[in-house]
Amino acid sequence: MNDPDIVIPSRAPSATPADDIVTPFEVAKLDLRGRVVRLGSSVNRILARHAYPAPVAKLLGEAVVLAVMLGSSLKFNGRFILQTQSDGPVRMLVVDFVTPGKVRACARFDKSRVAAAIAEGRADGGALLGRGHLAMTIDPGAHMNRYQGLVALTGGSLEEAAHEYFLRSEQIPTRVRLAVAEELRAGESGVSHGWRAGGIMLQFLPKAGERARVPDLDPGDAPAGTEPHRVAEDDAWIEGRALVSTVEDVELIDPALSSERLIYRLFHEPGVRVFRVDTITAECSCSRAGVEAMLRSFSQNDRDHMVENGKISVTCEFCNATYEFAPSEVDAKTH
Repeated sequence: MNDPDIVIPSRAPSATPADDIVTPFEVAKLDLRGRVVRLGSSVNRILARHAYPAPVAKLLGEAVVLAVMLGSSLKFNGRFILQTQSDGPVRMLVVDFVTPGKVRACARFDKSRVAAAIAEGRADGGALLGRGHLAMTIDPGAHMNRYQGLVALTGGSLEEAAHEYFLRSEQIPTRVRLAVAEELRAGESGVSHGWRAGGIMLQFLPKAGERARVPDLDPGDAPAGTEPHRVAEDDAWIEGRALVSTVEDVELIDPALSSERLIYRLFHEPGVRVFRVDTITAECSCSRAGVEAMLRSFSQNDRDHMVENGKISVTCEFCNATYEFAPSEVDAKTH
């Protein structure tokens, strides 16, 4: 129950755009909560480290936005890991988010299959992913159990997979929008380009749980002709979902539009409250010491087979940094 003696200060939405932030918000009148993600230099740093074809970079950028959106909502120190494994041209996406705001990501793909998909005009996210699964893992750290949710990838987009995940794993009415694009800017030294990404998530979280009921899932063995279970949607969720469906991709990545102004445009009529923003940075956790320790954990025979041209080279899949060692540096006997 709201305390009538508590006064929440109101102000105009900030017109100053900011990148690499997550802005949580609440629409109390409609029992809605959400988050807006706006990524600039962080997602560009991740994607620019690899020579990804544009459709692969766009797909990985969407995965980064989704992981940041969900990982930044954790109420404890830990990791959120989003990973896909599928039979499409993009075999795997991995995004590793560490609270409160460090993210890294990489993709594995078949160059020839991606090139063929581009040539045939079927390089959208669903076609690149194909069929497989999307795993979302919450790791609270040492001495605590991991939680993992899985959802099937059936040729649809990451947005569709996220909706299916919340329907099956969380049973929370949820809508997610993701957008990624390459920005071109003309300058004195020519045209420069960089990746931008953004997203919005809206959830219906009423205090009365029955208001958020969703239809029972198909058990898979119902007799033919059985009517699917239906639940009337709450009017507040219908309104919120309709409002968020009006968001255009360009609004999620527009460097001239602040997150607060976007939120206000959507929800100024019922009233909206924003909370403290979280800052996002692209940062890899690899280090020379860590790679050295990993190499020492292998047998001498394994390390001997890693030597090429008199040295052992290891390249981090996330940040593309390469670490080189003389065989004697990682000899287990010297440690």
